[in-house]
Amino acid sequence: MPNGRWKAAKLKESIERRVFFLYFCSCFQTEHMENLKVLYIAQEITPFLPENEISIKARHLPQYMHEKEHEIRVFMPRFGCINERRHQLHEVIRLSGMNLVIDDDDHPLIIKVASIPQIRMQVYFIDNEEFFKRKSIFTDKEGNFHEDNDERSLFFCKGVLETVKKLGWKPDIVHCHGWMTAFAPVLIRKIFNEDPHFEQSRIIYSAYDNRVQDRFDDRMMAKLDYEGFVAEDVEVMKDATFDNLQRLALQYSDGVIKGSEKLEDATLKSIEESGLPVLDYQDEASYQAAYEEFYKTVFEHSSELV
Repeated sequence: MPNGRWKAAKLKESIERRVFFLYFCSCFQTEHMENLKVLYIAQEITPFLPENEISIKARHLPQYMHEKEHEIRVFMPRFGCINERRHQLHEVIRLSGMNLVIDDDDHPLIIKVASIPQIRMQVYFIDNEEFFKRKSIFTDKEGNFHEDNDERSLFFCKGVLETVKKLGWKPDIVHCHGWMTAFAPVLIRKIFNEDPHFEQSRIIYSAYDNRVQDRFDDRMMAKLDYEGFVAEDVEVMKDATFDNLQRLALQYSDGVIKGSEKLEDATLKSIEESGLPVLDYQDEASYQAAYEEFYKTVFEHSSELV
């Protein structure tokens, strides 16, 4: 073959390989965008706990996403009022055994799992004798808030993230439901920020009308210092109020959803000041599809910024 024809043939072959490579990459990116990995962190899920605004959405939304062929993982606390025998909870030995330090004390992390009948959806439970053995959720028999609710929240959020690492799973979206998940965004951004499991994760926080108490322990900043936070990163918690905990969650999120039709003025103000993409309240008939589209919008927009 003359030299010129040979060069032309090699050039054509090179172009064809390049076109195929770009086509392959575009197919992969499209598939990745359409099939998300979504981590659900929820303080309550039915049928393990009574039905309410959070527990119902945290139950049906993952099912919807799973049926849409997205990959999901679901976590909640193993409160002592959950009937383990009825719901067939069992410990996952390979995931348990780690100690988490909260306020300079070691607390064993126990991971349990159960399936929701008929929908093939597993739920992982974060358990610990000291924090979750009591037969109550947020208040005692007299209606008094548990003094260690802040520590229980920290333990729960850290336990979820450590377990996701053990699973070797990299979520695209982390969707937090309820005030007890509010430490997850700042933990991901400031403590787990160099971990490859979360480097591409986009965080969405659902704000609900679910105030539990006006204030938390005044030693909140000292507890966060034990976690390794730089003071200015969590400065808002110098005044350890419920409203400031919400602000902290929004500060490190990529999007916010109004999970309740009516939210307190302080919560609405925090959402407005956050400057985040916002999905307004969606009714029961529309919220699942709307949430799915919001996930994709937040993921695509954040990826473009990066």
